[in-house]
Amino acid sequence: MSQQTKQNLYEGMYIISSTLSDDARQKAFDRIKNGITERGGKIVKVHEQGRRRLAYEIDGHREGHYYLVYFEVTPEAIGELWKEYHLNEDLVRFITLRTDKVLEKLEFKALAEQ
Repeated sequence: MSQQTKQNLYEGMYIISSTLSDDARQKAFDRIKNGITERGGKIVKVHEQGRRRLAYEIDGHREGHYYLVYFEVTPEAIGELWKEYHLNEDLVRFITLRTDKVLEKLEFKALAEQ
């Protein structure tokens, strides 16, 4: 496998607008997943984290529907995906990081009581 076609493992966090209907939200998330698979990538694991309050308001949004997705794709595809994400008005925020392992289970430590 040449360096050009080598796929890396990425962790993507996507926050989709909470104002969408369940159906529209699913379509918006499918669009994200299809963007990966259409570029020869593979979805490894999806953690749907549900509706949560944002730490701060983003473009008038106070809440969002969170998804954490582990996927494999070539580094070249990431730039193309980002361009697509910026055009997706249902996507409130996204971040993509290269990672070495897939978390099978998400665990959050409780915040210390104030």
